[in-house]
Amino acid sequence: LSPGAKMGCFTFIKVMMILFNLAIFLSGGTLLGVGIWVKVDGQSFMDIFGALSSSVLQVVNVSYVLIVIGAILLIIGFLGCYGAQKESKCLLMMFFSVVLIIFIAEVAVAVVALVYTTLAESLLSAVVTPVLKEQYGKDQTFTTIWNTTMTKVHCCGLNNYTDFNDSSWFEEHGAYPPQCCNFVNSTQPCNAVSATQSNVTGCFEQILEEIRTNAGVAGGVAAGIGALEIAAMAVSMYLYCRLDEK
Repeated sequence: LSPGAKMGCFTFIKVMMILFNLAIFLSGGTLLGVGIWVKVDGQSFMDIFGALSSSVLQVVNVSYVLIVIGAILLIIGFLGCYGAQKESKCLLMMFFSVVLIIFIAEVAVAVVALVYTTLAESLLSAVVTPVLKEQYGKDQTFTTIWNTTMTKVHCCGLNNYTDFNDSSWFEEHGAYPPQCCNFVNSTQPCNAVSATQSNVTGCFEQILEEIRTNAGVAGGVAAGIGALEIAAMAVSMYLYCRLDEK
């Protein structure tokens, strides 16, 4: 290609890089704002997105997930957009490195989740169960999310009712949540005998079934995100290398 054509190609890719990362930056800001909103006024969020509240996201605290993802997207969007605009090799390399780390982490999580399902369940249980024991019944947003999940999905805890043993809720009420015994509209206490006879499954099993049902959609979304990340890394490295020739 002639020098003019190379410069035109460089300019076009630079503009696309700026616009793409500007969209990422704005998306990150939106998610960050929604995360803060959920943390401050979780009940309003639940009222608006009630049906959505029974999804996989309810296993963890939605507000923190949105805040973390939003912050990461803000950083990536800023590095890519500002780095391309200022033609900064340092910022472009930082952008490449951050995206690469995220890509490797996503691949590692996918491998663990697909190949080592039992290990993934153990890790998730080790992280979520202590939080469930400590926060359920104390944190209003956390409790509302779990109550909505257990009621709509007809599940109890992450694994089963024993997740609430020695929990703050059990120590205060002397019983398990009513959903563990299908006692949603009853004043009868949910004890160990009733919970065992009810045999309400854990929410983790329900989530796995939901994931299996929508595996194709989830795989397509994951593949699309991975392709975008690879394209972003390739473009940033192209700009990084072309800056040496300018």
